[in-house]
Amino acid sequence: MLPRAKEIVDAADLKMQSAVDFLEEDLKTYRVGKANPSIFNGVSVDYYGMQTPLAQVASISTPDAKTIVIQPWERTMIQKIEKAILDANVGLTPSNNGEIIRCIVPALTEERRRELIKKAKNAGETSKVTVRGARRDGIDALKKAQKNEGLTEDGEKEGEEELQKITDKWVKKVDDIIAAKEKEILTV
Repeated sequence: MLPRAKEIVDAADLKMQSAVDFLEEDLKTYRVGKANPSIFNGVSVDYYGMQTPLAQVASISTPDAKTIVIQPWERTMIQKIEKAILDANVGLTPSNNGEIIRCIVPALTEERRRELIKKAKNAGETSKVTVRGARRDGIDALKKAQKNEGLTEDGEKEGEEELQKITDKWVKKVDDIIAAKEKEILTV
């Protein structure tokens, strides 16, 4: 493949990978009936007037499959952390003993499992749209390079074929990620 075509294909591949990475990070925040500290990735705490990620003001651990323990670096933060967890609406109710905060992860209802699967599939579709958008942008860039930068017609076709292969690879990866998450959600 010609250097300019390879450059365009590599840029599109990077965009596709970013979309899949984002999907994986998003799916980690789904509460699936098992204790997982990443549930709190989106939780911010008011720390001396600044919104700060929970992981930066406390240690978060899972002593067992149904419990998450949050140990604030400062005892004065306990009420603020509890309020932040409740405000974030992650589906957990915090309780404290004056030193640590415990969150018991309840089992999921069948209805909630179906909602999570639907949400995961929607997130997967959004990722696929982003992957296909990156392919479209790559094809447009290849056509523009052929027209304005002297890329050969064969070079453009070769680039388009490579883009399609990469797109298929990332779409399959999204399908695999969603299937694995669906299996995880359905596991009781």
